Amino acid sequence: MAVLTIKPKTKRSKRFLDHRAPKLLENSKNAMIMKGGNTSETVTQALKDIYSLKKPNVVLYKKKNIMRPFEDSTSLEFFSKKTDCSLFLFGSHNKKRPNNLVFGKNSSSSYLRPLFFSKITDTLLVQHPYLTVFFLLVDFFRGPVVPAVRLAGLEHILHFTAADGKIFMRSYRVLLKKSGCRTPRIELEEIGPSFDFVLRRTHLASDDLYKTAHKQPKGLKPKKKKNISHDTFGTKFGRLHMQKQNLDKLQTRKMKGLRKRRGAVVVENGETTSPKKIKTQE
Repeated sequence: MAVLTIKPKTKRSKRFLDHRAPKLLENSKNAMIMKGGNTSETVTQALKDIYSLKKPNVVLYKKKNIMRPFEDSTSLEFFSKKTDCSLFLFGSHNKKRPNNLVFGKNSSSSYLRPLFFSKITDTLLVQHPYLTVFFLLVDFFRGPVVPAVRLAGLEHILHFTAADGKIFMRSYRVLLKKSGCRTPRIELEEIGPSFDFVLRRTHLASDDLYKTAHKQPKGLKPKKKKNISHDTFGTKFGRLHMQKQNLDKLQTRKMKGLRKRRGAVVVENGETTSPKKIKTQE
């Protein structure tokens, strides 16, 4: 399949294409939120609450969009490419699947293909592995990557718990209380929104597409350091390669006790004496 290459004609279009071009360190992932042809008041309020949590990396479509993500993802791919959003949330409501939310992610390619879709609602419990849902929720709600976090700047926490076949989402505000020492005492106050999800239906990508989407660039792979090893406790060991040394010629600290003494000197009359005594006699 031939890939169409678009050459920019202006500086503005060049900056636009450079912003969307693949990078070693990608930008923060954007998400788009849209509702289907039929929605309930519960679904509409849930979409608004998630939109407020995801700001500013989110696009909200207020008009109704008649589509079925599991049967045909063409419309989702078009909107994802148009808004440069790799994540999406689709809300709908009908008699068969009431209060329905669809979380999804697309791979970054010329034609965006669905990586995996997770249909999460509050009814019709079906047992599924939650590892894929865990990665999807973390990818959807995560913020920008920062080198360090100040304790006073930690104000909001999203907590996900999987128990009894459900996924519980809770939102807490961090309160810093006096503790009598330098480190404050931390308390959590639930502020909402809160959701009780049940995994209903999933549509996973193929193994080849999954491996391609998670392929790590060579520039980000850590370089292997030679002659360095670690033991089971994490202690770092290094190996040095040196030439064979002659210890007899090794320069050490000069001390009187380590000096070599000269042998006895024989004088003309046959007596032996030390070199120092010879110097004094002269």
